[in-house]
Amino acid sequence: MKRFSLEFFVGIFMIIGILCLGYLSIKLGKMEVLGGEGYEIDAFFSNCGGLKNGASVMIAGVEIGRVKSIELKDYEARVVMLLPEWVAVQEDAIASIKTKGLIGEKYVEITPGGAEEIIKPGGTIMDTQPAVDFEELISKYVFGKVE
Repeated sequence: MKRFSLEFFVGIFMIIGILCLGYLSIKLGKMEVLGGEGYEIDAFFSNCGGLKNGASVMIAGVEIGRVKSIELKDYEARVVMLLPEWVAVQEDAIASIKTKGLIGEKYVEITPGGAEEIIKPGGTIMDTQPAVDFEELISKYVFGKVE
């Protein structure tokens, strides 16, 4: 009987440890299990060059959201961003795809505008700037076509 209770408590301890490890993996990986809190807005880019689902959305260098999905719509990349309720994005804001460092990961930078109208949930950021294509810039420089 004593051996059974020891094995039982070791089993419970192992299950709790595995659950804690799973929780930490989800939190450190910044994943959403049951859906995120907040609202979605869209932005259309002519080139999203390497942007991935789960990429950061930043305003003034502060991470405020995540890229939820990227899809092709009317020959443009439709990027859906999930933002928290407390973030208000003006109608004349500019969304641009930036790179952390020279060859770092891509993220979406939102530059706030000056308008008083706010984009409603499900709305679209109209002004966008696509990702900079470094290969194209280097080839222009090498072949002397830099403007």
